[in-house]
This record gives sequence, structure tokens and C-alpha cells, in this order.
Amino acid sequence: MYDLYLHAITVFMGFFAMLNPIGNIPVFLGMVQDFDKKTQNRVAFRATLTAFTIITIFSVFGHIIFRVFGITVPAFQIAGGIIVFIIGFQMLNSKENPIHAQTPDEKEQMQQIAHDMAITPLGIPLLAGPGTISTAMNFVGAEKSLSNVIMVVVIFGLMCLITYFLFISSRVIASRINPGMLKVVSRIMGLILAVIAVQMLINGIEGTIDIFNLPAK
Repeated sequence: MYDLYLHAITVFMGFFAMLNPIGNIPVFLGMVQDFDKKTQNRVAFRATLTAFTIITIFSVFGHIIFRVFGITVPAFQIAGGIIVFIIGFQMLNSKENPIHAQTPDEKEQMQQIAHDMAITPLGIPLLAGPGTISTAMNFVGAEKSLSNVIMVVVIFGLMCLITYFLFISSRVIASRINPGMLKVVSRIMGLILAVIAVQMLINGIEGTIDIFNLPAK
């Protein structure tokens, strides 16, 4: 029983480190600052639901999916890094970013952008990125016992719930920050996202090299 509790704590801390819900609050805030409260809450819900769905699928079928499609974790890291870099670059150049180019007469388009944003990049790959997916698959293990799968999924669901409540609280944070500061936060978060993307690319490239690297003499 002690080993089970220890494993559960390890899984929780691992997911907490990978999702980084506190650190992602400014990222979420920088992306949704132009939306109303209802839309922000919807984005937060869809992002966390998307992440939960993806991690659940990969916890149960991850090894099969990777094997069937010939996908490697490094390839997933490289693809995720490219996506995150594009979003970060857009945030750094907010005039060209469609998230910040809305007018009151473009409500329908605004809703579509919010829907897309909740799925990518918030749901995938920021929350359910290559690192989180590989972490979940590692926690499940090769034997994939039913009890272990359920525990991993439940703990990740708890992390998504925590992340959701932190995200919907971001409007309170926004109300205490002036618009100029929000623009600064948005650009800083864009820079951080770009750096995260580069690190994901580096990890993916290193993983690819390790896969094809010959044993040392």
C-alpha cells in the first residue's frame, strides 16, 4: 500500500511539473486577454478537456498508436516544437497575430479563433505535449495493468481540474493589471514560448540522434 501511495505522489508531481499550471497562467492570460469572461472560461474548459482526452487515449493506446504509425517521441517533440514556435512568434508580433486582430463586428470569427486556440496550442501541445504524453506512457508502463492506467488517468484528470480553475482565475489577475502591462506580458510569454519550442526541438533532435547513434567503441 505504501508503494502505491508513493507511486501516486510521483505521478502527481510528474504531471504537475509537465503541465506547469502556475507557470502557464501568464501564457493563457496573454492569449485570451481580448476575449470576454464567458469565452475565456470556454477556452480554459476546452483546453483542459482536450488535454485530458489526449492523455487518456495515449495512456491506454499510446504504444499501439506509436507502433502502428511508426511515430517516435523525438518526432513528436520536433512537430510540437514547430507548432509552439509559430504561436510564440505570433505573440511576439501581435499586430500580425489573429488572436489580437479582432473587432466587435467579428464575433463569429472571434469564437472560432477561441475554439481553435483551445485545441491548439493550449490543449495540444502546451498541456498535452510530447513531454506530457511520454510521461503518461512511462507511468503506465509496458505491462499496462488496469489499476495503474486508471490511477494515471485519474491523477491527470485532477491536474486538469486544477489547471482549469487556475486558468479561469486569470481574469481576476487581468483586472489588476493595466492594458500596457498585458501587452508586455503577452510579448514576454511569446518569447518564452519560442524558447520552449526551441528546447522541444533540441530534445527531439537529440532523441533522434540517440535512436540512430551507433554504440560507442
